[in-house]
Amino acid sequence: MTALGYSALLIGVLALGLVAGYRLAVSRGRSERTRAKGPTVAELLQRLVHTSDNGIVVLNSFGDVVVHNPRADELGFVRDSRPDSRAREASDRALSTGEPVSVDLSPLNRDAQHGRAPTAVLGNVRPLGDGFTVVDAADESESVRLEETRRDFVANVSHELKTPVGALALLAETVLDAADDPDEVRRFSNKILHESTRLGTLVSELIALSRLQGAEPLPELSTVDVDDVVEEALGRCRVAAESAGIDITTDEASGLQLEGDRTLLVTALSNLINNAVSYSPDASPVSISRRLREDYVEIAVTDRGIGIDPADQERVFERFYRVDRARSRATGGTGLGLAIVKHVAANHGGEVKVWSKPGTGSTFTLRVPRHPRREPARTTETASVRREEPGDESEDRVTHTAEGTRTVETGGVR
Repeated sequence: MTALGYSALLIGVLALGLVAGYRLAVSRGRSERTRAKGPTVAELLQRLVHTSDNGIVVLNSFGDVVVHNPRADELGFVRDSRPDSRAREASDRALSTGEPVSVDLSPLNRDAQHGRAPTAVLGNVRPLGDGFTVVDAADESESVRLEETRRDFVANVSHELKTPVGALALLAETVLDAADDPDEVRRFSNKILHESTRLGTLVSELIALSRLQGAEPLPELSTVDVDDVVEEALGRCRVAAESAGIDITTDEASGLQLEGDRTLLVTALSNLINNAVSYSPDASPVSISRRLREDYVEIAVTDRGIGIDPADQERVFERFYRVDRARSRATGGTGLGLAIVKHVAANHGGEVKVWSKPGTGSTFTLRVPRHPRREPARTTETASVRREEPGDESEDRVTHTAEGTRTVETGGVR
């Protein structure tokens, strides 16, 4: 090769080097400008995976974890950077078939130290190519719980409707057979009336509960006088209380007001009073008190009935749950009353609480936010509430003030 040729070759190499250097400098400049403006696409993808509500894990062809996000650890199918064996087996199937594979990654043994751990984790494993798979898992605990609740609800409704409907059919047949006996016809006709009333009450409460649990908003709210709610609820329950010889007492009128739906609030309080009457021995007392506490109006219904075991107290607000099925059946209860109270309170931005002790009695307290305007100051008055514990002559001193009711316990039961 001549000197000219060598010179041309050298010039060509230098030119290529200059062009490559220029392109690299331009590329770096663009990268630096992009970085100055914000994160790169790769960084955004990394953030997306890291902050995802789903657990995401990438496995290689050997089933080892290549990358995973913190949510995968929380859901429990990755421990110490090692995947759950079910995820690894699903990954192998996805690699062999080339198709996505669904897998149940729910915890096999819930750790006692993690009471909030998910109970149902469902995953989907997809092949990524080159021997890699991605496991995408979500916490489905709430969906599973709602589905179980729905199934239980349908089963309970079917059972509860079947009983009065079957009774009506049998009673109607009996009336036909006793057509020549006016006394028997009258007796069984009264039973038919009782069962039909019970069936109508059950249907009405099911409709009310479905509306409260659904997406239907409350009717237009209005100013509700608490004392009027108490009086109307008492009127609804007075006949049942008098039949059982139960004396219902109330505290002094409070002058408190709520912003809510009067009909629903009366229904909720009536359910609490009826519940107290139904689960109290004949001739035992039931009391109703109201007070203002921390911007909430509290209406408490206290009975001296059979009480509720601690294990049952968390479940008494479930639909169709009964502490004493025999007593509830005898009184015609539907098992929906306390569930309705719970949802009425929730729809008003409040809650219902229970205190109870077996053999002593129960207190159910309906708490609803007071009317937004400032309540007038109340004159402080002191009253004595006697606790009729066997062999206990003590009293509780109860002080009613504008801020609420303060109880100084000197004995008896809280």
